[in-house]
Amino acid sequence: MKKLSLLLIGLLLIPALFTSCDRGDDPEDLAIIPSTPDFEVMKEYMVDNNLDINNILTNSAGQKFVVSSPSSAADVDAFLDSYYIMDIRSESAFLTAHVAGANYVPFTDILTEAENADKPILVVCFTGQSACYATALLRMYGYDDTRALKWGMSGWDSDTTGSWNSNIGTIGTSNWSFDGAPTNVTYSDPEFVTVASDGESILKERVEAVVAAGFQSVTGSEVLSTPNSYFINNYFDESEYDGFGHITGAQRIKPLLLSDGSYLSINPDADTVVTYCYTGQTSGVLTAVLNVLGYNAKSLTFGMNGMDHDNAYWPTSTNAGNRWLPTFSKGYPVYSN
Repeated sequence: MKKLSLLLIGLLLIPALFTSCDRGDDPEDLAIIPSTPDFEVMKEYMVDNNLDINNILTNSAGQKFVVSSPSSAADVDAFLDSYYIMDIRSESAFLTAHVAGANYVPFTDILTEAENADKPILVVCFTGQSACYATALLRMYGYDDTRALKWGMSGWDSDTTGSWNSNIGTIGTSNWSFDGAPTNVTYSDPEFVTVASDGESILKERVEAVVAAGFQSVTGSEVLSTPNSYFINNYFDESEYDGFGHITGAQRIKPLLLSDGSYLSINPDADTVVTYCYTGQTSGVLTAVLNVLGYNAKSLTFGMNGMDHDNAYWPTSTNAGNRWLPTFSKGYPVYSN
């Protein structure tokens, strides 16, 4: 009788076992459930933590990624005292002339040096372009009040203006167009390899990799000579895109955000994604973010100032203040050691 009861119990358990398998409780079934892609995990973290691209350009406190030099010499000391200053130019340039209180920091050391900051960070370079690239990376890494000195050392002192003064000009009209912007296409997400698993760790790992690679840039003459070799984004409003003209075939992807999916208009399979703006400073920020996201991106140095500084549309532009003029140099004190 006992044996018969055990047999009946066993028979009753068999359907339950098959039902369990149907629910997907078998470890082999669980193993084939796809995990969330690393990019998606990082993207969700960035959007949820005010690190979308617009928040890198302007942080939650309303601070833009750049800050201008003080308007008066009387304000210089207070301005400099309010920042922990990182000068990322070459060591020889730093020793020749730097602002008071600045620390010489090689670009690849910005994340470790940031740990020493007891004030908001101000990043300084020659023209503001690599400083803006660094600023974006520091903001994504957790130093969201980091800013770059607009125009760099070129705007601080007249004796260090060579970088801007020698790089403005008009390259020519080859591969320049006034046609309307191409229709944006929707692409897939970029991909990257990571050993991290949560959004914050993935983001930090990606930022560290981009810092280690250094500032990524390309010249206007290189892009204008063979525009088909690049995926080009002109980060202008439509009226500016039409008014200035643009590199032939350049997209106009603005806004460029994770939250609304507009980033999907960037081709992740392009050999090189080039972003350009008026000065190379905004494009420095955008390029840094794109590289962290997994694109192969470069910033077009000096922007419109380097390609067409004499463009007839400048006086009409709402961004005419981004046209470099030698009078922007303030002639403020510098130090050597």
